[in-house]
Amino acid sequence: MSISINNADDIAKMRIAGKLASEVLDYITSFVVKGVTTDKLDSLCHDYIVNVQEAIPAPLNYAPDGHTPYPKSICTSVNHQICHGVPGEKVLKNGDVVNLDITVIKDGYHGDTSRMFHVGEVSIQAKRLSEITYRAMWIGIKQVKPGATLGDVGHAIQTFTEKNGFSVVREFCGHGIGKNFHEDPQVLHYGKPNSGVKLKDGMIFTIEPMINAGKRDIKHMPDGWTVVTKDRSLSAQWEHTLLVTSTGFEVLTVSAGTPAAPELP
Repeated sequence: MSISINNADDIAKMRIAGKLASEVLDYITSFVVKGVTTDKLDSLCHDYIVNVQEAIPAPLNYAPDGHTPYPKSICTSVNHQICHGVPGEKVLKNGDVVNLDITVIKDGYHGDTSRMFHVGEVSIQAKRLSEITYRAMWIGIKQVKPGATLGDVGHAIQTFTEKNGFSVVREFCGHGIGKNFHEDPQVLHYGKPNSGVKLKDGMIFTIEPMINAGKRDIKHMPDGWTVVTKDRSLSAQWEHTLLVTSTGFEVLTVSAGTPAAPELP
C-alpha cells in the first residue's frame, strides 16, 4: 500500500479542488425540484464545472478495471440507489431523496464531495436516515488525528449507525485522493478500534458512509454502475474530503453553502 503524504503545494491545490466540488453542490441546489430529470441536473453541473470553474468533471469517461466508461459528469442516486446512479430520463417527484456526488479536477487535483437532497416533503424515515448518515459521517471525521487509525473511524461510524437501527454498506468505502481519483488507503465505514492504517499528518482521504434504512445487502444493476439496496429500502450518503493535520483534521470540501457540522456529544 502506497499512501501519499501531501506537501504544502499539494494541500493548497487540494483546498481549491475541494472548494470547487462543494460549490457545484451549492450551485445545483435550487434546481433539485419536482419535475427535473437527473439528466438535466447532470447537464447543468457539467456546464458549470467546465465553463464557469474551468475544471474537469472527473466521473466522465472514468473507467476503472472491469468497468465500461462512466457516461456522465456526476452521480445521481435516488431513493433505494446507494451509489453511482447514472443520470438519465428519471423525473424527480415529491418525496424523493437524492444523493448528488461531485468530483472535479482542477490543475491535476481531485475534489470529491456529496450531499443528500430532499424533493418537496419527504417521509419521516427519509429525514431521519439522512440526518443519521450526516451525523455518522461527522462522527467518523471527528476521529481523524495523527496516531488514530482508520479502524477508529470505521468503528465510530458503524457503532453509531447500528445503534440507531440502520445498516452500513460494506462493499464501498472512502478512499485516498489527490492527483488520482482513487488512491490508498481504503477508508471502511465499519471496523475495530486501533486497527488498520495509522493516520499521519499530510494524508488526504474521503469519508463517505452509505447507510441503508433496511439491510446492508446490495445489488448491481445491468448498467454496470448503479448500485441499489437488495431489499429496496432507502439509502443515504454524505461525503467530505479530509486532510490530516498536525492537530487533527481539516475538511477540504467546504464552500458558502456547506451544511454546518452537527453538535455531537
